[in-house]
Amino acid sequence: MRLSKMLMPTYKEDPAEAEAISHKLMIRAGMVRQLAAGLYIFLPLGLRVLDKVNAIIREEMNAIGGQEISMPVLHPAEIWQQSGRWYDIGEEMFRLQDRTKRDMVLGMTHEEVVAWLAAREIRSYRDLPQIWYQIQTKLRDEARPKGGVLRTREFLMKDSYSLDLDAQGLDHSYRLHYDAYCRIFKRCGLKYYVVESDPGMMGG
Repeated sequence: MRLSKMLMPTYKEDPAEAEAISHKLMIRAGMVRQLAAGLYIFLPLGLRVLDKVNAIIREEMNAIGGQEISMPVLHPAEIWQQSGRWYDIGEEMFRLQDRTKRDMVLGMTHEEVVAWLAAREIRSYRDLPQIWYQIQTKLRDEARPKGGVLRTREFLMKDSYSLDLDAQGLDHSYRLHYDAYCRIFKRCGLKYYVVESDPGMMGG
């Protein structure tokens, strides 16, 4: 496609509603447009960047033995009730009912779905270890969406789950992920710092 035909509307000035530097640059470069608070449209240029980053992530995850899967955004409430997080997570979780009045959840993370799947498909210790990952849409009802695409209500997230035989295996899987993330950041040209942090309710 000719550049003159590409949907790439640019601005010369910083948009008034943008606070973060990255947010200003993405809007000025014609990469994204804001539909509503915490909701963004990725225009062709922004989507190309996103696709290239996702390709790097997939290459590095596959290199450590990761297997890409795709889990649904819509979850039955039962699996969240079993884990207890249905009761622990507050208004950040999108909850709804289907036409039969069954409680459902719009996934903000997928540990419950992975546990459900593993309980049915991992039949022996010989099936371990496993690394399952996905790059998928998540939804969270953020009270104060901010920072452009950094803190939004709908976002694309890469999440990875390791299933290990013992603590030693878990440590090994952690190191594989650690090294993979370092390579991802370096390939993206990012300067990064490794810090200890509370994983919080989301587990990571």
